[in-house]
Amino acid sequence: MTFQTLRRAGAFAAALMLSSSPATAQGESFSSYLDTVAAHARAEGVSQRTIDRVFSGLTPNDRVLALDRDNVSSGGSTTSTGFPSMAGYLNRHNTSARISGGVRKLAETRSIGADIERKYGVPAEIVIAIWGHETAYGAVMGSFDLPRSLATLAWDGRRRTLFERELIDVLKMVDQGVSRSQLVGSWAGAFGNGQFLPSVYLRLAVDGDGDGDRDIWNSDVDTMHSIANYFRDAGWRTGEPWAVRAYVPNSADRSGIENRVTSPVCPRVHERHSRWMTVREWRERGITPRAPIGDDVMASLFEPDGPAAPGYLLTQNYRVILEYNCSNYYAMSVGLLADEISR
Repeated sequence: MTFQTLRRAGAFAAALMLSSSPATAQGESFSSYLDTVAAHARAEGVSQRTIDRVFSGLTPNDRVLALDRDNVSSGGSTTSTGFPSMAGYLNRHNTSARISGGVRKLAETRSIGADIERKYGVPAEIVIAIWGHETAYGAVMGSFDLPRSLATLAWDGRRRTLFERELIDVLKMVDQGVSRSQLVGSWAGAFGNGQFLPSVYLRLAVDGDGDGDRDIWNSDVDTMHSIANYFRDAGWRTGEPWAVRAYVPNSADRSGIENRVTSPVCPRVHERHSRWMTVREWRERGITPRAPIGDDVMASLFEPDGPAAPGYLLTQNYRVILEYNCSNYYAMSVGLLADEISR
């Protein structure tokens, strides 16, 4: 499970409360564990002043542990694929309000969008769609204390390596000048307009307006440059669509299109896609793109709700969206939202 998927699960979780100060698998007290993290952080150059400021008075957050353990899914009716309906998910997430909000945001940030398209090669509508899905264009960025959440999840021990890394990186953010009071976000440690993790912030956040601050909380410029930089780093291919709708008739040749490669990351996401072929090869099988796309582009057929429902030819750029959140539902909704707000 990716970090992004972890925090997405929180959207569906009930706020169940556990008893205070539960014991970890290691039987280590919270304060003792923070001492260990402090030693690791000092070894990586974090100042004692920062450690004292961030860790002072920190206690475990039982609600964070409850949210982490709650595996309630989004539900919804299933289709012949055996998976929840994509159409149902899209109806719930790509609402008219989210689409109209994206249209407004795209218009408000037109000059920024042009700049990021030139610099990173990533369409502004894709960046805006990520922003809309992550925080409703900045309206919902989370209210959890990030150091407390990360310390709680690391202390819990089930994914200690993952969360301890993020905890140390949030200390490094403070060392670099981020205000302690700014460290608020999701229960799983993501923050800002684009819901970056501390490690992602340190590596990819951008000071787009040149004021010396990578402010992905308040600055539209920094937010959009940072999300675009994330996509460029993940391998976005300039000029390629993320996918195109495809006409897949009953007579289409489906022989041998099954994906026989098991992905090392999020296999259940990728196993739903066909093997990769050129668009020309898909045309030869009777499958026709319904939007412009080059014949030499490599694409994978995806029919999320089964053969009788809409089909799509996915490109490498779809896989880049999956880097942000490894979920077909998320990636499809982001791509389709981007298409809607750019019309």
